[in-house]
Amino acid sequence: MGKVKAVVLGAAGGIGQPLSLLLKSNPTITALALFDIVNTPGVAADLSHISTPSKVEGYLPPDDGLKKALTGADLIIIPAGVPRKPGMTRDDLFKINAGIVRDLATGIATTAPKAFVLVISNPVNSTVPIVAEVFKKHGVFDPKRLFGVTTLDVVRASTFVAEVLGNLSLAPKVTVPVVGGHSGVTIIPLLSQSQPPLPSSIAAADLEVLTKRIQFGGDEVVKAKDGAGSATLSMAYAGAEFANAIIKALSGEKGIVLPSYVNLSADKDGGAAVVVDIGKELEYFSARVELGPNGVEKIHSLGNLSPYEKELVKASLSELEDSIAKGVNFINGPKL
Repeated sequence: MGKVKAVVLGAAGGIGQPLSLLLKSNPTITALALFDIVNTPGVAADLSHISTPSKVEGYLPPDDGLKKALTGADLIIIPAGVPRKPGMTRDDLFKINAGIVRDLATGIATTAPKAFVLVISNPVNSTVPIVAEVFKKHGVFDPKRLFGVTTLDVVRASTFVAEVLGNLSLAPKVTVPVVGGHSGVTIIPLLSQSQPPLPSSIAAADLEVLTKRIQFGGDEVVKAKDGAGSATLSMAYAGAEFANAIIKALSGEKGIVLPSYVNLSADKDGGAAVVVDIGKELEYFSARVELGPNGVEKIHSLGNLSPYEKELVKASLSELEDSIAKGVNFINGPKL
């Protein structure tokens, strides 16, 4: 693949700035466009001095800034929105972020409908359906090109498992499929499938503690930051990792498989297998996805689940169903 234009929507925020820095440090990106409602010219000027190939430009809403940022985009990453503050539910977040994501999705649908779209804005379980419904209204929805970024859950699982194994140098090599969604109980780490495996002697109580830590790792950061924000740096790292995987797949690299929250119609057979695994017809679910030049090549089934993991799946379904409906209804109005 020759030229790659990446766009960050919400580039001046707590996730957007470090994410833009990580993307600027990727030598395969040739153009980097940053859009936000404030400060993007400054962030772009700062990043533009870094000695890597990408040309960086910053845009604000006036003078068709969003359209200019999106023109020719291959890859669009959306961390826009407000972060979660202590005592704020993901639901409080919804009202604010849903409107922001809808407006950005409208811009993408009209200017860069063929781009790969990576959604970070929370609540991901609802914002991905919002983007999809906006695209459907514009007749440009391709489920293979829309991704909810759940990579932070995967990154946390790798780190926390390495800690349990007593060797942090394993963290980059530990893989744990994390499926379901991207909030609280919808985050389902399949620790029985961890590679390298957890010790078979691990107590059920310890497994539960580890699972909860992966599910609620975000709260750990919100608490430690003491009112000054949520997970921004680790999220930026996770977003850049996912973006890098997409770019590699775009350029024809094979065998790239990682979890992402996707519309299950992106791979009819794979999606149907996931529905059988979870025992409920859901339109969206995070599963291990094989990436290719057109986006989703294949959705992998969940594989063998332990009895505890089966319970986790069951416990996630009603919240997932509600979150999906909430996103869809935000664009289409509630079904009577």
